[in-house]
Amino acid sequence: TAVMIFVTEPFSESKRVKADDAAANPADTFTALKLNLVRDFQTGIYDYNTMVSVFVRAETMEPAKVSFSSAEWCGHVYTEMTFAQKSIRGTVASYFEGESGPISLARPRNGVGEDELFVALRGLRGDFLAAGATRTVPYLPGVLHARLAHKPLEWTQATITRAAASEKVTVPAGTFDAMRYDVKIADGRAGTFFIESAYPHRIVRWSLPPDVSGELTGSARLEYWRLNAQGGESHLKDLGLPAPR
Repeated sequence: TAVMIFVTEPFSESKRVKADDAAANPADTFTALKLNLVRDFQTGIYDYNTMVSVFVRAETMEPAKVSFSSAEWCGHVYTEMTFAQKSIRGTVASYFEGESGPISLARPRNGVGEDELFVALRGLRGDFLAAGATRTVPYLPGVLHARLAHKPLEWTQATITRAAASEKVTVPAGTFDAMRYDVKIADGRAGTFFIESAYPHRIVRWSLPPDVSGELTGSARLEYWRLNAQGGESHLKDLGLPAPR
């Protein structure tokens, strides 16, 4: 099961966390669009509970921070990366000795991160690609993929193509007119994203290993942080999710 939570919030430039009081230091605060992508899945006897948080600057859609957590029967993993103009810095804290340590990467011009695709392809500040266009870019695999593949994060290349015409896509949430993006990665992986043609350009369907696939079961615009008391679970039906037993 996957849940995507998109929300804007004031973000500290220096600390790279949500600002407690945006008015206290406006010069150090910008508006971030945050995606929390929660993915829970079973693997044999034990289950994985994972979340990727992607923070982009709302005005430019440039990434500012990516964090990742995983909890499963073997232990915890936490990854955090902050983005500067020409570099990416961070750390991995894992229960595996050989997977823990600092992250230090160059940030190539026009580079695209896999986790960033879930925001960038929605085109909230303009289309990522024109219809029928193709772009080959430096590509940083996603933090979940790196975790499951037990590989360090490093840049590769990917070719991203937008189909020339929209397609009708039927998912549990309904039938949508959607833009199709195909992603072919140099490591042999390939993925597909269908993005709702009409605003707000929701992600209707995607396939991107290690995910098998995802389909939109429901969507709602809610002040979810106010729905954390008994009775708030009634809104899960708007998302196509079962209420807890």
